[in-house]
Amino acid sequence: MPGLAVRCVQRVSAGRAFAKVAPHVVPALDRAVHRLTGGRVLLSALMLPGVILTSTGARSGLPRRTPLACMPAADGRGWVLVGSNFGRPGHPAWTHNLLAHPDAFVSWKGRDVPVTARLLTGAERAAVWRELLVFWPPYAAYQARVAREIRLFRLDPG
Repeated sequence: MPGLAVRCVQRVSAGRAFAKVAPHVVPALDRAVHRLTGGRVLLSALMLPGVILTSTGARSGLPRRTPLACMPAADGRGWVLVGSNFGRPGHPAWTHNLLAHPDAFVSWKGRDVPVTARLLTGAERAAVWRELLVFWPPYAAYQARVAREIRLFRLDPG
């Protein structure tokens, strides 16, 4: 039965209605649950692994906390973040922040881990994108809705 539940969530999350509502609801719920559980739980992580990314604002220089789904890296060290923006036209702000300031922190299972972000390009990006589509198929629907190439970042502990 869990397989059916996951498929239902994937179907709903691939839709345009979800893309309109989710950016306003999911991060707020994630931040609240994360705060209430002392950093141990992200609500969205019931379906996908998640982190709270603390990056430095590209223009402001201020810390910015963003709850994000992630894919643990295949080598077991680090994470892949997907700048899907729920299939909306523009790149999410956190991707601009990582491009300007690649040193950041992630809160992972209650621990703050310093990381360095790297934008994936070329063949490396293509290989990771294939892994992501197996990991969470709705990313294909997000990419199909936008003209931009969805940014992928590799975060390595450091």
